[in-house]
Amino acid sequence: MKVTVEITRRPEIADPQGATVLRALHDLGHDEVTAVRVDRMIHLEVSGTDPGVVKAGVEEMCRQVLANPVLEDFTVVVSG
Repeated sequence: MKVTVEITRRPEIADPQGATVLRALHDLGHDEVTAVRVDRMIHLEVSGTDPGVVKAGVEEMCRQVLANPVLEDFTVVVSG
C-alpha cells in the first residue's frame, strides 16, 4: 500500500529553515511573502491489505523514528 506521511513542526516551535527561506525570498524581491514554514513529506510503500493496520504501523514508525514527537506533528494517509 502507498502511504504518505506529512510531518509538520508544531506552531509554537521556531522554524529556522523557514525564516532563512523567507529572508532569501525577500532578498530576491518577493516581499509579498509574509511567512514560510518548511515541512517534510515522506512516501512509503508498505506491504499489507488492511488500511487500518498499515496506518497504525506507520503511525508507530512516526513515533519511533520518522518524527520528533517533542517538536513535530504528523499525519498519515494510506491509499491503495
